[in-house]
Amino acid sequence: MLIKNAKLYTFNAENNIIERGYISMQNGRITALGDMSDCPESGGDVIDARGAMCLPGFVDAHAHVGMWEDSLGFEGDDGNEDTDPSTPHMRAIDAVNPLDRCFDDALNAGVTSLLTGPGSANPIAGQIIAVKTYGRRIDDMVLRAPVAMKFALGENPKTAYHAKNAAPVTRMATAAFIREQLYKAQAYMEQIERAESDPDMDKPDHDIKCESLIPLLRGEIQAHFHAHRADDILTALRISAEFHIKPVIIHGTDGACIADILAAENIPVLCGPIICDRSKPELRSLDISTAAALCANGVKTAIITDHPVTPVEYLPLSAAVAVRGGLDTYEALKAITIIPAEIAGISDRVGSIELGKDADITLFESDPLSVMGLPKAVFVGGKKIKGD
Repeated sequence: MLIKNAKLYTFNAENNIIERGYISMQNGRITALGDMSDCPESGGDVIDARGAMCLPGFVDAHAHVGMWEDSLGFEGDDGNEDTDPSTPHMRAIDAVNPLDRCFDDALNAGVTSLLTGPGSANPIAGQIIAVKTYGRRIDDMVLRAPVAMKFALGENPKTAYHAKNAAPVTRMATAAFIREQLYKAQAYMEQIERAESDPDMDKPDHDIKCESLIPLLRGEIQAHFHAHRADDILTALRISAEFHIKPVIIHGTDGACIADILAAENIPVLCGPIICDRSKPELRSLDISTAAALCANGVKTAIITDHPVTPVEYLPLSAAVAVRGGLDTYEALKAITIIPAEIAGISDRVGSIELGKDADITLFESDPLSVMGLPKAVFVGGKKIKGD
């Protein structure tokens, strides 16, 4: 497959924008790209983009696609196992319905990869996975599983358990539940390591909760903290420092007022949802300028939908609203391509147009951040999924 005569937005360090370029794809990967003056002869399928914009497939780094299924109530709600405040052993891969039509909605908008996982009812909710949006079997769609462990601070755990007359009902208790489970997992991991180096030591009895947290404690996956308010964000940083884990802030509604702290500690933010109402006290500071303020202060910032709060197909529209709030247009496009891929640790596969990466490509004849902007064609793994 060869795409020629396209304006390439590569988002890689070497090329950035190629005004009139080509991309060659084979066996699901990008095999060549460059200026049309170097375009090779092709014996395969050739698509003449006729000057259309060519971008990497969009990446939504925080959504719940397939976890809260479209047009269903409780029957399709598999995102919150809110019977226990600590459920690190819950795996998104066991809950996602890949036939949820919202995956198709994502593809229609050019969103080819996303992170999906548990909601925020529990202080420790479970494992998040990174997936492609095309496929019928979730195992075949996975980019990385798990990619992160989901934690939640603030009003959501309080609200969920207050309704049950159970703990946690305060921010103190929410943090305490997280600490207690992490301490147990740390001790469990250390006992395993001692037993592996000393034949006279016994391994601990298997504990699936502790076992699920070992990759996090070893730095192999990230801690994604649901946190809106500034004090909750700082609690996430405090806990992360105590256990030497890698935090990523989800939402970060108050992030602008502590942007200097986030930048100094190199803490990335998954900013959004942007297109929603101020439906709870934590969203009092919701503003379309937050992404711009974070970026201006040097905070690595991706734009997210938090689907179904904002439907996943409105990821590019969310980026457009961030531009209205002061974010540079090019930075907004990065915030839904290479930046979320880098934050999530999947940029070796997706997020930019580079040699060897997955051939996840979108073609736009109109502005991709326009309300009317829909891709002319969408490719996943070099296969044309949408388009004539």
